[in-house]
Amino acid sequence: MGSGFSSFLLMCNSTTSAPVMPSEPGLGDLPESVVGSVLVYLNPQEICKLASLNRAFRYASSAEFVWESKLPKNYDLFISRVFDNNNFSSTLCKKEIYARLSAPSSIDGGTKKVWLDKGTGKACVLISSNGLAITGIDDRRYWSWISTEESRFRSVAYLHQIWWFEVDGEVEFPFPPGSYTLLFRLQLGRSGRRFGRRVCNSDQVHGWDIKPVKFQLSTSDGQKATTSCYLTDPGKWNVYPVGDFVVEDSEVPMKIKFSMTQIDCTHTKGGLCVDSVLICPK
Repeated sequence: MGSGFSSFLLMCNSTTSAPVMPSEPGLGDLPESVVGSVLVYLNPQEICKLASLNRAFRYASSAEFVWESKLPKNYDLFISRVFDNNNFSSTLCKKEIYARLSAPSSIDGGTKKVWLDKGTGKACVLISSNGLAITGIDDRRYWSWISTEESRFRSVAYLHQIWWFEVDGEVEFPFPPGSYTLLFRLQLGRSGRRFGRRVCNSDQVHGWDIKPVKFQLSTSDGQKATTSCYLTDPGKWNVYPVGDFVVEDSEVPMKIKFSMTQIDCTHTKGGLCVDSVLICPK
């Protein structure tokens, strides 16, 4: 009788217990194609954050069409300009290609660094002072090279004193379409370290408050820009804008020529560090 009563209780419990309701659908139930179609509207940083949300987002965040939307249309020209066949595998997926292109890479004998800007997908080009044509650079009476950790290239050109100041440069690159700006990175004074602290010697700084420096740029399709300004703020690295240009045809590499001059020979000027020239999305 005891066993019969126990069986009766089990039957009662099974018939009176609440039915198990199916769980409500969540983000993890979305098809990967749907998730991917949303990710194409986000920037790469947001995509990588959402990849840790669940399996659907993780798989969708590696989809070829998602990362192809983040690459410039002429990324094949970008690759051929920056890498040779031995340094770039043809088996890389689009996400890996994006990662390679968004990391700074050296070109032209190490005088330039290029990378994709993660926010815009456009190109950034950084040109070292060693990649510029500087009047009198080989004469130690006028110029010297200074090693420093304050430059991405670990050295800058330092002007002691000169009458005719002229710095010229040019670069040819397959820029993705868009608006770009060009800037010089300069510092009045010679910086160093003393007792572990940064110091800047401005004893040789002179002549930059008498006449302004003239900046110019021109492009291979006829765009031009000119600006002038006095150099100020000794002891600090400053960027001086030269001008803007627009790239419309990304299938043809654009050549940009630029210069920085102060050729009034009525006075000398000195105490200037020339670090680099940056071309970046506007």
